[in-house]
Amino acid sequence: MTTLSPSAPAPNGSNSRAELHCHTTASDGYYTPAELVRVARLRDLRVIAITDHDTIDGHDEALAAGAAQGVTVIPGIEISSLSSQGEVHVLGYGVRPTDEATRQQIADLRSSRESRARRILANLERLGKPVQFERVKELAGDAMLGRPYIAAAMVEAGHVQTKQQAFDEYLAEGRPAFAPNDALTPAEAVDLIHRAGGLAVIAHPALYKGDLMAVFEDMLAHGLDGIEVYYPLHTAEQSEAFAALARKHNLLITGGSDFHSPVRDTELALGSIRLPPGALDALLSRVAATRAAPA
Repeated sequence: MTTLSPSAPAPNGSNSRAELHCHTTASDGYYTPAELVRVARLRDLRVIAITDHDTIDGHDEALAAGAAQGVTVIPGIEISSLSSQGEVHVLGYGVRPTDEATRQQIADLRSSRESRARRILANLERLGKPVQFERVKELAGDAMLGRPYIAAAMVEAGHVQTKQQAFDEYLAEGRPAFAPNDALTPAEAVDLIHRAGGLAVIAHPALYKGDLMAVFEDMLAHGLDGIEVYYPLHTAEQSEAFAALARKHNLLITGGSDFHSPVRDTELALGSIRLPPGALDALLSRVAATRAAPA
């Protein structure tokens, strides 16, 4: 059995290579869920977490492929949330929503990204400063579809000289193209993951530009379960500091490559991040225990 379930014990992670942060065509990855599982098997990865951006649409395909390929698949997600100081990504492991309200809230995550951007673009159109939605999406890549990328598109289109000018004259709160944000806060993302039966882990914390500890404390108060300590863009010193923080608060220690594409991610190979002894076992055990708990 390759899916985690109450009736099947978690595999021995100590002897297994794993990938705990990767993306499929369900969001912005190169491989379909089934293809990614097949590639994981070819690379001798025994555990893989599918963590697509703001969607769980790839879960069923990945789980079926895992059962066929002998790969343990952890159904996951990566939620793009927004604090008062910047974007925070939150990984969810073992996500398995059973009620329609939670399923719908997850389904709405991606549409909320687009709806605000489209409202802003409609405002710009009325102001005679048109920007193409598809170009904004290209500039954003896998990041939250937000105002910085609209500002960049405005510079490209020749409407403004700099991104700061775009904000000062059009995009900042109170300016004529502004539209209110409806993204989840990091704490709300933790709550949503928990309602979906998952474990919430703050992703690549070193990439956050604001006051990390303030955000961390708020997420911790909502039951944050872990920290993505090991990540390709973390320095050794940063990883050590995040590991110490995790140990201090008795949190799970995770890591992953954030794999999207074999072309784009030449230095972020699937399964390239290795976890310290016991870390994978701890995650697998917690996921299995959460799945076994009454709904």
